[in-house]
Amino acid sequence: DTNRLVGVLHSLKRLGNTVIVVEHEEEVMRAADEIIDMGPMAGTNGGEVVFQGDHDDLINSDESLTAKYLTGKMNIETPTKRRDWKMSIDIRGAREHNLKNIDVSFPLKALTVVTGVSGSGKSTLVRKILFPSIQKKLGEYGDITGEFDELAGDISAIQNIEFVDQNPIGKSSRSNPVTYVKAFDEIRSLFASQQLAKLRGFKPSYFSFNVEGGRCEKCKGEGEITVEMQFMADIHLQCDACKGKRYKSEVLEIEYEGKTIADVLDLTIDEAIEFFGAQEENDAKKVVNKLLPLQDVGLGYIKLGQSSSTLSGGEAQRIKLASFLVKGKTRDKTLFIFDEPTTGLHFHDIEKLLRALNALIDNGHSIIVVEHNAEIIKSADWVIDLGPEGGKNGGDLVFAGTPEDLINHKESYTGQYLKGKL
Repeated sequence: DTNRLVGVLHSLKRLGNTVIVVEHEEEVMRAADEIIDMGPMAGTNGGEVVFQGDHDDLINSDESLTAKYLTGKMNIETPTKRRDWKMSIDIRGAREHNLKNIDVSFPLKALTVVTGVSGSGKSTLVRKILFPSIQKKLGEYGDITGEFDELAGDISAIQNIEFVDQNPIGKSSRSNPVTYVKAFDEIRSLFASQQLAKLRGFKPSYFSFNVEGGRCEKCKGEGEITVEMQFMADIHLQCDACKGKRYKSEVLEIEYEGKTIADVLDLTIDEAIEFFGAQEENDAKKVVNKLLPLQDVGLGYIKLGQSSSTLSGGEAQRIKLASFLVKGKTRDKTLFIFDEPTTGLHFHDIEKLLRALNALIDNGHSIIVVEHNAEIIKSADWVIDLGPEGGKNGGDLVFAGTPEDLINHKESYTGQYLKGKL
């Protein structure tokens, strides 16, 4: 599909047009006449042009991570061996939409990747049949299940199922990374334990911007006032009472190690780990433990108090992933389903994502990923390839097995494109 898209872009250029593409897809980058690379890292560590030029110039770039991955100086390692799996969940007779009455086994305690061209039936199999049928088996509420004959296999080996999509982590502007991974409770406790806070009788809730007490009541802890416009988009103005800091002045007089609660919320994940890691208190150590998974999934550049509405779909998905890593081994054995988690991710981010996925499997969980990205496919323990085409010419199980066997399968488009990666 990407190759066809590149052909369309080139034909637009031949017609005299100028084409600018914002993209992480390797094939699109290789097809470009000129590459402009931003960085060197993300967020506060980005914002510079680290490279501009064509492919011949890439080899000479020392700063650009993109250049290093495209020239092979850096790469995502292929696993030395694939996990052996004994248990699976089996779908039999799947025939919703274009699926051709297929039987598919999904391994447990392994990384399974479902592949195929657009329209081959991947989402129908995973979202419409597998996910809701297991939800109902576990006693949860689920959407209407697509047509199939039987759900079989080792269903008792999982106690939970999670569909990790790219939807926002919260509808409200109050939702942010530090509340989502439950690190805000410990931060509020640290501030409430300061001498001045005790003298003033400030409980931990005083350091929340969600409830009455210490928050600025003019903006209700939002940090901004929303002016509703009748025929235009609403206007957001900085609150003139708290100057965007969200709290009353008497709360901002309380400092922990020289920082106010507003200063702490303005720290990036990386800065916060360094700051709290230098402290002795148990609560400070708990904050670090809850923030580390966010750093592990490559989100060290986002701010603790950043509104969830400013996060991209890929960032929201990785915050959800981090929240599961925080819970670690204590959680019920869960089957995680990810739908195209590499959307909007650079090679460097994909490497961090793979590490996080493998950490979940090491904790005894199972993962199914619907994906087109070759780096993820080559890292799978098991690949389920649907197709061979899209629409009415798709819906067949083309292949199920390891990536090494997939590249020798003549009828699989995925296998042909994967050859260069293995």
